[in-house]
Amino acid sequence: MRLSSMSRWVGTAVVGMAATVILAAPASASGYKMSQSEAASSLRSVGITWSSTGGCTNRYISTCTSFEQINSGTVSGAKTLRTASGCAINITGGTEVGHASGTYSHWNGYKIDISKYTCIGNYIHNSFTRISNRADGYPRWQSAAGNIYCDEGTHWDILYY
Repeated sequence: MRLSSMSRWVGTAVVGMAATVILAAPASASGYKMSQSEAASSLRSVGITWSSTGGCTNRYISTCTSFEQINSGTVSGAKTLRTASGCAINITGGTEVGHASGTYSHWNGYKIDISKYTCIGNYIHNSFTRISNRADGYPRWQSAAGNIYCDEGTHWDILYY
């Protein structure tokens, strides 16, 4: 084999591999599905806490707070909120049953509920853009990344796309 033929072959292989990587590379903004333990460990690493009225993490019990099948992008969003705001974050709702259904739902890993504290409320109000009320009348704010923060009265309902 002549060197020029080999160079063409190597060049084609590199281009072919690059094309394959490009086609496989785009990941969903929501990321991948996490296990309860993986998500809990990641959230704990930045000081995020969680609680439930049932004192449990079972996805199939509405009084639990579960992270099973939560999107990695949702966990990343919560961690970014904690770090950027410097506020305490306590998650009171995750992927457990008992929330509204839909594509971008708690069950599908896109949403969390967090406790209302003055610090986080001030951060959301001062850092994000107030947008229209949700269909049920609750006020919403949107981050530059497109995430939606809804004040549901007793807690914040957060949607991470």
